[in-house]
Amino acid sequence: MYFEGLLELSGKQFIKDVFPDFKLLAYGGVNYEPYRHRIESLIGFKIDSVETYPASEGFIAYQDSQTEPGLLLNVNGGIFYEFVKAGEIFNDNPERISLSEVEIGVNYALILNTNAGLWAYNLGDTVKFVSIKPYRIVVTGRIKHFISAFGEHVIGEEVELALMNAMREVRAGVTEFTVAPQVNPVGELPYHEWFVEFSKAPNNLSAFAEMIDKTIQQHNSYYKDLREGHVLQQLKVRTLTPGAFVEYMKKQGKLGGQNKVPRLTNDRKIADELVKFIARS
Repeated sequence: MYFEGLLELSGKQFIKDVFPDFKLLAYGGVNYEPYRHRIESLIGFKIDSVETYPASEGFIAYQDSQTEPGLLLNVNGGIFYEFVKAGEIFNDNPERISLSEVEIGVNYALILNTNAGLWAYNLGDTVKFVSIKPYRIVVTGRIKHFISAFGEHVIGEEVELALMNAMREVRAGVTEFTVAPQVNPVGELPYHEWFVEFSKAPNNLSAFAEMIDKTIQQHNSYYKDLREGHVLQQLKVRTLTPGAFVEYMKKQGKLGGQNKVPRLTNDRKIADELVKFIARS
């Protein structure tokens, strides 16, 4: 939105013409990859980038390498980290483990204890370790953002990975997206409904949806079982009109600032609002 506004006000074609010395993009708080194509098309070149993981409660991690995966955990910043397996976080008394007990590849809810006075504070994020020497993490999503209408427990990491794979395959670009379950469609099986605002739409939307669906099946055995058991049908992608998410966030009074569109919801509150923005072919 900021870049688009600058180009509109300046009359320039690219952000590089507005900021000729712009050489590095530092970002955080959201997975950048689904937006990379759109951002770079606005800037006018492939810009170097550095990911950070800051929060109001503390500076948690940062990208220290352009070749190693993940973010280096900030273990010397006044934070004592604890972790709860994501599948156990809603238990009455979930087990908290320390850094010395974490395992690579396990999805954890991140718990903070700080010298500012926080005690066993649930940040609401989920992370996964890709290295323990040193400790490097990737942010996999939010605890409350998932779809499990039929026990599939699809999480943010899975939908983002599936979308990015499909985008690379067909050279599509995405401005914003969200996913919700369609539990009771008339005359057909339930499905996951994707609402996508494209910056560059795929030529074949059905093939694009099939690619996403297959990738999710590869990474989520519960979803695969439901698809193969004909409990769910293939997901459906709805193309939204340009500016749809901006209009939606305006209507909710949440445009700008730290507000983000949830990647996944387990109900239809957002989906039912976005239906009115579906592009008509």
